[in-house]
Amino acid sequence: MTGQACAKCGGPLPPKTGSRGRTAVYCSAACRQQAYRSRRTPTSDVATLISEVGRVANRLTPQPPDTFFADLTTLTSDVGRLRRIAQLALSTKDTESPDESVTPEPVTEILDEVAFAGRIEQHQRELRVHCYRMVGSYDDAEDLVQETFLRAWRGREGFEGRSSFRAWLYRIATNTCLDFLRRIKRVPRPYDPLPGVDQLGGPPQFMPWLQPFPDQEVASAEAEPGEVAETRETMELVFLTAIQHLPPKQRAVVILNDVLGWKAAETAELLETSVASVTSALQRARPTLRERLPGRRAEWVRTAEPTEEEQAILRRYMAAATGSGDLRGMAELLKEDVLLTMPPNPLWFSGRDVFLKFVSESLDPASPTYFGEWKHLPTRANRLPAAAGYVRRPGTRIYRAQVLDVLRIEDGKVAEITAFEPHLFPAFGLPLTIT
Repeated sequence: MTGQACAKCGGPLPPKTGSRGRTAVYCSAACRQQAYRSRRTPTSDVATLISEVGRVANRLTPQPPDTFFADLTTLTSDVGRLRRIAQLALSTKDTESPDESVTPEPVTEILDEVAFAGRIEQHQRELRVHCYRMVGSYDDAEDLVQETFLRAWRGREGFEGRSSFRAWLYRIATNTCLDFLRRIKRVPRPYDPLPGVDQLGGPPQFMPWLQPFPDQEVASAEAEPGEVAETRETMELVFLTAIQHLPPKQRAVVILNDVLGWKAAETAELLETSVASVTSALQRARPTLRERLPGRRAEWVRTAEPTEEEQAILRRYMAAATGSGDLRGMAELLKEDVLLTMPPNPLWFSGRDVFLKFVSESLDPASPTYFGEWKHLPTRANRLPAAAGYVRRPGTRIYRAQVLDVLRIEDGKVAEITAFEPHLFPAFGLPLTIT
């Protein structure tokens, strides 16, 4: 691909070596870092941001595709950032007292408000991840981040700089989540037995609020080393389900201390409690988590993206789950005690034979419970390989989004499948229909 232009400086790109891997988008590590930092740390100068949007838009061209995609991604991100800043700056207008003066604010005050909104927006991604860990739901995390921003906006004059701006936002976000969990009592409970189904082992824990989280929102392939460590923090579903068994305050302490790596004194300050209280909460929470986590996952942090072996298993899984229904190939992929759950639905299947019986009936055109012909697209959720399933119902021509299967793989076999409803496909960059 020599001859293409660097997406940052416009210089020539280095030639691609080998047949694998992505084509270079930047000519050097310096340009890559500059581009990453410009996306990761957006300017609060809205005029500069608007100028950047215009600059990128004016150079858009569909060729070469890699450069076009990089520019389009940057443009979409910047426009979305401007929209969120504007929404945040306008949000207080809806909450002003009707008795307040309707005299337009001075221009300098308006600019200060927009700058503050831009500063808050820089932390949107990590706060969404934090709220998601606290509540286990992507939809609720979205709402809680917006509530965090509104609380920060309304209390902006109370920020005295005694802690970092980021720590101040984390305090607001954590308290917002704790308030939510006090209002909404969510207690995991075992699934009910399914009549007439001979399950292997006891029922798992039922958490109807559990939702997947898109990997592209967790990590960036071009992040700096410190950012890589942050984005590879625990996001797997086994951890999310385990932590839901903790009381909200213990959950917050574990996330801040063990996941984010804050010191006990920092966690205590954020939660407005004592170091002894934080230490005690950790001592009570850790044994509970060890009981809920698989034995081989005593270490919570996943140090890599899905491996080549996991990706190969995902491809085989998608091929076996098509309309032809390669049940023998599917059986070879599954552990004997494979577990399938479908939050928020109460269905669950434990054991390879039970799972295959369920799948075979829905894939067999001669079966009265035949569901239709399937296609799948690969994706990633919660640091795990996932298959986005689309089904073409009998008598129709369009494949419609049906399910997101997130796979947990152990020793080269699928140990667990968590099947989610498709309404979050757009958050994963997935279409709702394919032809």
